[in-house]
Amino acid sequence: MKINRLKIVLTEQSRTSKWLAKELGKSASTVSRWCTNEVQPSVETLAEIAQLLKIDVRELLNPTSKS
Repeated sequence: MKINRLKIVLTEQSRTSKWLAKELGKSASTVSRWCTNEVQPSVETLAEIAQLLKIDVRELLNPTSKS
């Protein structure tokens, strides 16, 4: 199940996972695993990513219901 929309949001903002890794001080492979939904960043990290991208943290998550 795809939980986060990180790859989509980065593409929409013309940013790369490499850029995000540098900004967060994380390895490129860690950010790549987030982008493919292999693993998920912590809630704190999601908040930090949202701040960097100037978006609401909810935009980084796929909805869990259709309502």
